Amino acid sequence: MKKFETTEALVNYSATAEQKTFRELCKNKRTVHKGGLGHIIEESFFGYTINSNKEADFKELGIELKVTPIKLNKNGSLSAKERLVLNIINYMEEYQQTFYTSSFWQKNEKLLLFFYLWQDKTDSLDFTITKTYLHTFSEEDLLIIQNDWKIITTKIKNGEAHLLSEGDTSYLGAATKGANASTLREQPNSPILAKQRAYSLKASYMTALVRTLVDPSQLTKFTTKDQLKRLSLPEILQNKFKPLQGMKLEDIATTYDIKLSNAKSRVPQLVSGVLGIKGTKLENIEEFAKANYRFKTIRLEQNGSIKEHMSFPQIDFNEWYHTPFEDSSLFEMFEATTWVFVIFAKDESEQLYFKDLVLWHMPKQLIDTTLRDFYDTTQQILHSGVSVTPTKRGNRNNLPNAKFNGVCHIRPKARDGKDTVTLPCGATITKQSFWLNKEFIVNLINKNH
Repeated sequence: MKKFETTEALVNYSATAEQKTFRELCKNKRTVHKGGLGHIIEESFFGYTINSNKEADFKELGIELKVTPIKLNKNGSLSAKERLVLNIINYMEEYQQTFYTSSFWQKNEKLLLFFYLWQDKTDSLDFTITKTYLHTFSEEDLLIIQNDWKIITTKIKNGEAHLLSEGDTSYLGAATKGANASTLREQPNSPILAKQRAYSLKASYMTALVRTLVDPSQLTKFTTKDQLKRLSLPEILQNKFKPLQGMKLEDIATTYDIKLSNAKSRVPQLVSGVLGIKGTKLENIEEFAKANYRFKTIRLEQNGSIKEHMSFPQIDFNEWYHTPFEDSSLFEMFEATTWVFVIFAKDESEQLYFKDLVLWHMPKQLIDTTLRDFYDTTQQILHSGVSVTPTKRGNRNNLPNAKFNGVCHIRPKARDGKDTVTLPCGATITKQSFWLNKEFIVNLINKNH
């Protein structure tokens, strides 16, 4: 095993791997599987035996090695392909620690990251290492991560490890690791076995990190260290919007000197203006990018109802046909996303006023039951072949509709009737999206008041 007396020596040696493929670095015949690329770096590049020690890989320097993929998006930007999975959480021990004695901090205080470019239809041995980087957490990030750690360990202490979800937290998640029953683990203060989980840095956090490595000026902060020492990220955000309650949209614009344009960009303009960073796109606000906060506008009628169901991205039916639920983009979207509902309501003169800001992530129990059943049912229909029936108003199909479970459904979302997609069974239908039922959204809002 190569020995490094200083951090600088380790970082400099690591940089020699840049622009090389795993095939070039591999010194033995290895079958590459999940995690296999990391093993090549461990065994062939650094010359140490694969282990699962509690200490960091380079324990003398307190540095942990991680090999992680990035991908090139259609618009030319780079993003993380997945979350960065760290060490497994020992439910029976971790909650008894402080943050600085925790297994997370002992193992991951400093991370030596080997980024490689993932490419579809390419032998993984031919992936190229594009960047090596020693990551230490900024003071602001660390304050948010400490709060995340506290949320995770409080659930464990309360006998709720089986209810952990990545949506509970902002930057540091508790990701499932191992999908079968043999990876169920004991937890304190509860007889219920919980799925094995590992600490992870969310894919959104890793994407933000990649973006700042390419261009440090891309992201803008809205919080300060002093604020984060006193309040959590959700509390800071909600406090920013509390003074707006009851104010008409035009009055908010005047107060904060915000120029409102067309309806589609009004809410992003409003949010960035209220946060004091006018003109910044929401995806370029650092805390939102790292925590995977996504904004949705809700307009309540005078009677408290909503006219429209809530739409989400169009469905890739080939993915839904082939992919198990826990590996699906739908599961990922609701497991790891915090939805920020910016709620407006109509007054007696039909004028819109700001009502509230609600942060919500789908509860794990709902994901594991209702959402899973919805996905599995849709997948079964896709496997059997979707039934398409012509009617006077167009074609009708047998995919789950708004009456299916009271929570979610599939319905068209396309430019027009000619904007179609071919299903795995060969049938052609108008492009479809996932939707949350409007009644479900209204009930959700009412529960938060």
